[in-house]
Amino acid sequence: MRLFLAATVLVSTPFATPAFAQAPNGREALTQMAFFARDKAVALDQIASVEAAARVTLARAPTDAEALMTLAMATSYRAKLTRNRADALSARDQFEAIVRRNPRDAEAQAACGAWHLNAVVSLGTLMARGALGARKADGLESLDRAIALGGDRALFPALEGLLRLAIDGTDAGAAALLARAAKGSTPTPLDRILQRHAVQLAVVVQGGDAKLIQALAKRLLPLGQIKQ
Repeated sequence: MRLFLAATVLVSTPFATPAFAQAPNGREALTQMAFFARDKAVALDQIASVEAAARVTLARAPTDAEALMTLAMATSYRAKLTRNRADALSARDQFEAIVRRNPRDAEAQAACGAWHLNAVVSLGTLMARGALGARKADGLESLDRAIALGGDRALFPALEGLLRLAIDGTDAGAAALLARAAKGSTPTPLDRILQRHAVQLAVVVQGGDAKLIQALAKRLLPLGQIKQ
């Protein structure tokens, strides 16, 4: 029954691609790519295109907040797809610079936290720390801060819940985060996508199968549909 339930949730996840081409700006284009693209080469092409556009904007306006976040996200996504250490470290530095510029930016705090936890998901606790300086505790601290700053938005508890379960399918605190995300507001496409994913994962969490929970959490994270 649990296997059937998990398979149903995976199949029902909306990974169709038409909305991707309609994304109105760089960050939304990256969001669509991260959740709907299935081909690694196509995803890398899209990342390069968005990155180039962000660099054009920054050449004119070096402190443009949207372009800075877009460039950092593009670098981070490329690092995840290519497993390039230099890109991963560059993405961390960019996110941290954005946080220093505005410590109350909930999305920047979430990006910093996700950087740490994604590294742990990909490499494991010891390798993430040794190779990149990524720490689970630092990631959780930044994501908790994002939740506190983000009001009732679904994005932040959903992201932390998914990442915690991608690391540990038995994480006892994740269910409350998913429940909070299910009731949260959804002002952006990313909020809507992650709220939907939080609801889907919460169904499987009720079954209690840690391996299925962890596998689904990884699949529902950004770029989780692309084979590495």
